[in-house]
Amino acid sequence: MPFSKLGLSASIADAVKALGYEKPTSIQQKAIPIVLRGRNLIAAAQTGTGKTASFVLPILEKLSRGETQRKKRARAIILTPTRELALQVHQSIEAYGKNLPLRSMAMFGGVDYAPQKQALIEGVDIVVSTPGRLIDLYGQRAIHFDEVEMLVLDEADKMLDMGFIDAIDKIVDCMPEHVQSLLFSATLSNPVRDLAKNAIIDPEEITIAKHSASKSNIKQWITTVDKDMKSSLLSHLLKENDWSQVLVFIETKHGAAKLVSQLEKRGIVAEAFHSGRNQRVRQELIEKFKAGEIQYLVATGVAARGIDIDNLPVVINYDLPYPADEYVHRIGRTGRAGAKGEAISLVSKDDFKNLCMIESRLGHLLERVKIEGFAPRKPVPISILNYVPKNKRKPHDKRESK
Repeated sequence: MPFSKLGLSASIADAVKALGYEKPTSIQQKAIPIVLRGRNLIAAAQTGTGKTASFVLPILEKLSRGETQRKKRARAIILTPTRELALQVHQSIEAYGKNLPLRSMAMFGGVDYAPQKQALIEGVDIVVSTPGRLIDLYGQRAIHFDEVEMLVLDEADKMLDMGFIDAIDKIVDCMPEHVQSLLFSATLSNPVRDLAKNAIIDPEEITIAKHSASKSNIKQWITTVDKDMKSSLLSHLLKENDWSQVLVFIETKHGAAKLVSQLEKRGIVAEAFHSGRNQRVRQELIEKFKAGEIQYLVATGVAARGIDIDNLPVVINYDLPYPADEYVHRIGRTGRAGAKGEAISLVSKDDFKNLCMIESRLGHLLERVKIEGFAPRKPVPISILNYVPKNKRKPHDKRESK
């Protein structure tokens, strides 16, 4: 099914085609017609499913219909959890809407208010913003919501994890009664559903099956190692393999900086990407990584939400994430659009609980690969998926154990 069959104008369909997209993904096929009908929507979809286009395209379509006079105040607001994701969504709007006279901007903290205020004064149709900065500018009366037609809560689960619930509630309360509301999340957990109940009236619901965690084009494997040997093992893997680029996930910004320092002492040039670095540096790192100028990027999970590049061959989990769905988000950075990808996890005994949750989420054990010279002193047990309680074992198992 071509994009034009979804009810999109030739201007938008041509822009999508020019970017190399021939057919809509599952989430796009389901969401775009619903949004174009003016319905409220909550949707669960993983990273890499084409989620962003599923709301950006119908927003562009609806705002471009029948407009004979430009309005200065925002007509659509998209909330995202991070600055990087706000910029990414803004870039998508510019790319898909290149044939349209609509204006968009990204707003986030950590930068001067003045340029953002000036852009709002000059007039903008679509605002992509982090919740905190939007509340700040609303409180300063730099932005008004009275002409907002559409509100999107993107990556709602992550916004809740980051403590934005009060800001989101305030923004929702300030919206006009007629606003069309859309919520997108990796999962529809109880907190997300509670948010949806307060923010969205009578929505339609879409859930895209969680196939991305088990895609055959992504080779997933783990190797067990003691925690204090992880940096040495990572150095070994990077030196022994001819990977063009690697995205390494780590839990904390302090850990990212420390790991980059350890790698550099072993002759490996890497960059740390985390919230402790200023916005200008972070954006430069993203652009350089996309351009292939950076080979190894060590990033915290939250900050990496805005990193979206094609043809990334390898991701490495230096730390295993919690919850298990975060693992799915991470490995979804590789193997995009059917390309081959590889996802490697360095697992110590401290990671065992998270490993069990991830393997339970996947429904199968991850392949274990032994790396010579890095066998752990503290072995990592086999997952609970392989555990059979004693009272459920067959009689011959008991005899063999004697």
